[in-house]
Amino acid sequence: MNIKYAKYDLDGRLISFSVRIIHIAEKLPKTITGKHLAGQLIRSGTSPTLNYGEAQSAESTADFIHKMRICLKELRETMANLKIIQGLKYFKDGMMDQLIDENDELIAIFVASLKTAQNKHN
Repeated sequence: MNIKYAKYDLDGRLISFSVRIIHIAEKLPKTITGKHLAGQLIRSGTSPTLNYGEAQSAESTADFIHKMRICLKELRETMANLKIIQGLKYFKDGMMDQLIDENDELIAIFVASLKTAQNKHN
């Protein structure tokens, strides 16, 4: 399933990212390691989407910043999981590159958003 989104549509990008994460997790081998990484990947890779939804309804600027930090933390954890999976060579070379690139772009978006929110808060 490939969800189309506009480059500036963060909600759409996060949903598409989560869907792609789930597809990768489901294709991991059913070994002890594969199952562990799949579970970790699903938790960290879908969390930013859900927490961003919560951030949109934050009760204060401080609450918004807190929830956005959680998104960033989970995106960084997802990046580590993706690099581990890539290093284990479960998939053909290059197959994970676009997902890792999107993860990196999302991290950059959240870093920039947090800086803006923190500057406005101070």
